[in-house]
Amino acid sequence: MSRHPLRSALLFVVALAAMGGATFLFQQTLFGQPEVLDLTPTSAPPLAAAPATAAAPPASTVPVVDPAWVSATAARVGIPEAAVLAYARATVMSESDCGLGWTTLAGIGWVESQHGTIGGRTLRADGTSSSRILGPALDGVGPVAAIRASPESTVWHGDADWDHAVGQLQFIPSTWDDWSSDGDGDGVADPNDIDDAAYAAARYLCADGRDLTTGAGWAGGIYSYNHAQSYVDAVHAAATTYAERMG
Repeated sequence: MSRHPLRSALLFVVALAAMGGATFLFQQTLFGQPEVLDLTPTSAPPLAAAPATAAAPPASTVPVVDPAWVSATAARVGIPEAAVLAYARATVMSESDCGLGWTTLAGIGWVESQHGTIGGRTLRADGTSSSRILGPALDGVGPVAAIRASPESTVWHGDADWDHAVGQLQFIPSTWDDWSSDGDGDGVADPNDIDDAAYAAARYLCADGRDLTTGAGWAGGIYSYNHAQSYVDAVHAAATTYAERMG
């Protein structure tokens, strides 16, 4: 890990800003392209230390993550505390031994929306961003798929004609319907709440017995989230950097 965390953070942002920003514009849009199974990282990103949880379980099913660990980790890796908490809780709540690390969710969060802060937004303590995050219209123009909106999906993005990916982790409404999750125990599943979105992403990545500790398994999981090799590479780079910052 670098002895100069601020310099490291600045270099990381410069190196990934173009890659993450460009990917954000096309996330969740290449589903019509054939899957290429051999274009995968040779290894999964290293796993950072597991989050520390309180000794006493909460009354609900939402685990309590040590606030001191959240604060220290957020400062060390350069991620908002609300996002670190969401990724850590989601990893625990996925109830799977698939090998998912919280830094993998952080890698997705960076590429999709810079942890809900893209475009000058701020991530609030309740897991919502200061303004709604929407992907481009999925209208079939250029490289994007054509996905018609439904009355139900329009509720999430406001477009009566075409669907959009929504929230910090950019779920297409139909995918959210399948994987909607309540990650903070407030009784609501909302893709615009990073707590809920991170938990849904964790469940999705660990589905079907996927082993994320292997390079092929990890890359396959990320590729299933967004069918683009550039996306897999960007998430791998971000997740690896966050893990390395943990030392």
